[in-house]
Amino acid sequence: MTPRERRLREQGQRRQLILSSAREMAEAEGWDFVTTRRLAERIEYSQPVLYQHFKNKDAIVHAVALEGFGELAGALRAARVRHAGADPLEALDAVARAYLAFAAKGPVLYQAMLTLDAGGAGYAADPGDAEPVAPQPVLDALAEIRLAVEPVAQGRDPELLTEVLWSTWHGLATLTRGRRLRPDLTQERLAALTGILTGPAAPVG
Repeated sequence: MTPRERRLREQGQRRQLILSSAREMAEAEGWDFVTTRRLAERIEYSQPVLYQHFKNKDAIVHAVALEGFGELAGALRAARVRHAGADPLEALDAVARAYLAFAAKGPVLYQAMLTLDAGGAGYAADPGDAEPVAPQPVLDALAEIRLAVEPVAQGRDPELLTEVLWSTWHGLATLTRGRRLRPDLTQERLAALTGILTGPAAPVG
């Protein structure tokens, strides 16, 4: 291994330590208590060393959010692949359940992904582009939802259905976490949602 390769490896290890430590602190105390000063003390780095990797706390949250979307994509992919060849509605239901399980299992990570990192890990209009752009981990997660949606789209726009499902699953996850919904009806809600989306299209105009 060359000195440059060793240096890059060490930088990657330090960066990952910062992110994993930030997640651990947030899971223990909440994101409000994660500061660059406390994080530097925890990992026994000076703040200038930490700032070599992330310019501020927002940059750390953004990196954690992207990690989360990568993990979410993996969870959705696993659910979809497990049900490959099954009834398409059953496969879509499995992906939906995997999404809600991911949000419930890691609420602090999910908060970083969908609440704290406003605009950073979602769609953000680039002045130089005609279309909005999103980081690749976000696109990967959406692609997994779309792959489950396409077999049941019945001629509808699968990208639109993907966005509707994502926003609805997020709403269900958030309301369930906040105890605003009855916890024993999750499966019924998902089945009702799938039925609405795959039923006859409502007339427009």
